Formats: sequence, structure tokens, C-alpha cells
Amino acid sequence: MSTPVTPLQIGPHTVQPPVVLAPMAGITNAPFRTLCREFSGGKGLFVSEMITTRALVERNEKTMQLIHFDASEKPRSIQLYGVDPATVGKAVRMITEEGLADHIDLNFGCPVPKVTRKGGGSALPYKRNLLRAILREAVSGAGDLPVTMKMRKGIDDDHITYLDAGRIAVEEGVTAIALHGRTAAQHYGGTADWEAIARLKEHVPEIPVLGNGDIWSAEDALRMVRETGCDGVVVGRGCLGRPWLFADLVAAFEGRIEAAAGTGGSGARPSLREVADIMVRHATLLGEWSGDESKGVVDFRKHVAWYLKGFAVGSEMRGRLAITSSLAQLRAGLDELDLDQPWPAGADGPRGRTSGNNRVVLPDGWLKDPYDCAGIGEEAELDTSGG
Repeated sequence: MSTPVTPLQIGPHTVQPPVVLAPMAGITNAPFRTLCREFSGGKGLFVSEMITTRALVERNEKTMQLIHFDASEKPRSIQLYGVDPATVGKAVRMITEEGLADHIDLNFGCPVPKVTRKGGGSALPYKRNLLRAILREAVSGAGDLPVTMKMRKGIDDDHITYLDAGRIAVEEGVTAIALHGRTAAQHYGGTADWEAIARLKEHVPEIPVLGNGDIWSAEDALRMVRETGCDGVVVGRGCLGRPWLFADLVAAFEGRIEAAAGTGGSGARPSLREVADIMVRHATLLGEWSGDESKGVVDFRKHVAWYLKGFAVGSEMRGRLAITSSLAQLRAGLDELDLDQPWPAGADGPRGRTSGNNRVVLPDGWLKDPYDCAGIGEEAELDTSGG
């Protein structure tokens, strides 16, 4: 069954097909974005990992590296996290005035304790007035740059916020909204609520709504659009260790799903040999980006298990590959494997974190009043970006 899909319009930027790489801390740096973009043929939108507004305004060295974009990245998309409207406004104006990006996304979806305990991420939309103040500062400071936002359904099942947040976003001039169909308490457990995405689309028909959650394949992406009426998809954990998923997504949205390929254009998933080559390239890009081969390989270690999921690789070898510190070591270890293994059945399913039913860590008294935001200021801002 074909799924009619129109281009996604983010301000002046046309995203066709309407596929977005979700910002993921410690993952969606320039090297990973490069890999995903190469497989997509340059189609789609690829967003930076989370940048904290305080760190950006203070020109933190690590943060300034994280906002580096390859010359081929167009549009350049930065995701910002902040809880203080004034600091968010400063960061947005800095991006605008210095030409650091072409699109700004605001993070109201992160569920991790170091973020929510400050009132940020998925905790913040509960405070309606604070959300409005941040969006107003961001849109005002952005000038001609489009501002979008990513959020969750709410804090937990008793504190659902996404419909109120969506209406506030429209009123404050946000260009598009992405909704992860889980609460903060769910983290990444259970099943994403796609019906919530459909309800949000009905609630804010004025702007594009993108769906996020449980997209493990191109078929899942098409089904989400078909079932929810959303205007596009945001893909996160589904591409961990599988940057070639973007080739499948582009092919699916262009109506040629049968031609979607792992790496070769025939529709087959990549063999372990092809995966190994991609792993080495990923690690190489990380080393070039950081200016230190060893640092790049160490950073790559977190990706090893994702790339090898489902393949017949013993635990001892997996352990060895996860402690390599040079490209030569990584390549040598991979060359010891049975590289002729075909793509394993079942390896396209869920990957990454799956824990759920977590207690959401919030500032004291956060839930007493959904409108009062007294006590939130610059001191609540995180001072580091990324993972």
C-alpha cells in the first residue's frame, strides 16, 4: 500500500523525504551525521546532538566543537537545551548573529535525571508559562531562522502535557513539532503511543507534526505516517549501528522500497564484511573530527555492540573490540571474524536503551503548580553539552 507523502517544510528549508535524524547525546556528532547523510544521498534533515545554551553562550571548548558542521551539511541544524529564557535567548541570538546554523531545534524531550532534575528536557513543558517564555525568546531571537521543538507526551501518565505544549508552540511561532510517543517515566521502555501523535496532528493542524518512537525499519516509518497522519518521521535508536537505514527510508518514501539497500543497491542487508568496513570508516571519521585517532576509536567503542547485533561474534571478541584504541587494532580484530556472514534475521528490531517505568527526578515542588516557574534561572542551566 503506497503512502502519499508531501515534502516537509521547515521555514525556508524543504525536507524531502520528510525524514529527520533525532538528536542523540554522544551519538549524532558530525561523523555520524556524515555517515547517515551519505547513505541517504544527502536527503533528509540531520540534527546535532544536544547543545546546552549556557555552554554555548560561555563558548565552552567542547561545545564549540560539537556545533562544527561539515561543509556539505545543509541545512545546518542545532538542537538546544535550556531552562532559563534569558540564556536561551542569548544562545539563539548568538547562533543567528554569527551564522552558526540554519535551523534551531529546542529539546523538551530528554528524560535523563541530570536534565529533568534541573527542570529541563521532558520535565519543562509541565510549566506552561516557562515553556511559553522560552519559546518566545527563541523565536524572537532567531530572526529568519526556523525554530522547532521536540517533546514527549508528558512527565508520566498523570501529568500529560503534549497537547497544551503544542498549542503554546503554535501561538509562539514555532515552525514544527516532533513528538516522541512516550512519557519521561517510560524512558525508552514499552511501546510508543502513536495515537498521541495522531491526536497532536489533529490538535495543531497549522504546523507540521513529526512522529518519533519505535521506527526500526522503513516500513515502520511509512506505517507511522499512514496511521497517524503525521508530516514526517524522526528516527533515533533505530539507526544505532545502522546508518544505512537512511538509504531504506529514502527509498521507501520515494516509493521504491524494494530497491532499498544496506550498502549495495539490491535490497539485501549488508554482510558482516560490509558492516566491518562501515565500522572502520565511522571510527576513522571520529578520529579525524577529534584530531586524535585514539580518541576517535575510544569514542567509537559505544557503537560496537550496535553494529554487531545479531552476528555470530563471541563474547570474548566483542569484549576485545570494545576496548580497542587504534584503527589498526579495530581492523585486525574485525578481520578475525567470519566476514562472509549475511545480515542476521531479527537484527532490524529494537536496539539501544529499553528501560521503562522510571521515577522522574524533578526539582522540589515541581508538580505543585503547572504555571508557576519561580526559582528557575541561569543557575539551573547545565554547563556541558552532549553525552
